[in-house]
Amino acid sequence: MSGRPLLDARDVTLRFGGVTALSEVSFTVERAELFAIIGPNGAGKTSIFNCLNGVYRPQIGSIRLDGVELIGKRPSTIARLGVGRTFQNIGLFTNLDVIDNLMLGRHHLMHTGFLAGAIWVGPARREELVHRERCEEIADLLDLGMYRNRPVGLLPYGVQKRIELGRALAMEPKLLLLDEPVAGMNLEETEDMARHVVALPDELGVAVVIVEHDMHLVMDIAQRVLVLDFGQVIALGPPEQVQRDPRVIEAYLGQPG
Repeated sequence: MSGRPLLDARDVTLRFGGVTALSEVSFTVERAELFAIIGPNGAGKTSIFNCLNGVYRPQIGSIRLDGVELIGKRPSTIARLGVGRTFQNIGLFTNLDVIDNLMLGRHHLMHTGFLAGAIWVGPARREELVHRERCEEIADLLDLGMYRNRPVGLLPYGVQKRIELGRALAMEPKLLLLDEPVAGMNLEETEDMARHVVALPDELGVAVVIVEHDMHLVMDIAQRVLVLDFGQVIALGPPEQVQRDPRVIEAYLGQPG
């Protein structure tokens, strides 16, 4: 163990023409940490996610995962280095069952060629069986076993969001980015998702970075919270410290105190 953080973002600055979306944003994420990024609408939360997984390329700064610079690398390369992500909108294949959707998260881990995979013999068959077994384990971890053979388009919204989480986990990430994982959920679905997210660092050793508007959820589950406002860091620390910060209160409520 080197002692360095898993993720180290320093002075990340992103501009679109004359608009600065992120200004000198710096933070670290430790291994197996549950880290949250919050802020009002337009604060830059999605922009930082898009920088972390290579969709956007900051003009200034550094983003290192395990010491490897991510800025300038393609999203596919960053995924292979260990960054997984879910999105606000569900992007499942509704006609496929749960396991087949989870298998899609493992394509970058497969080494068999197209022809061998198409005829499904020898090494291709053995490889797919290994990956399917891993997907079965992920389905059990997220309490999806009872749905495994059903088309996901027929399943409740909250279950579909868990499948989306499972597909990201199937990538075997070191760092998992969750973009509003409980958006649109009812209370029971939110509690189910929170229970699974909290367990991930301990059970899989994965670091989780969550962007979420549900402040009760964030303050309950996050170990540290980063607060953005107009693309700048205004607070960073434990939830109990951040929620008392006058700058955070002003950003959300429009007045301090």
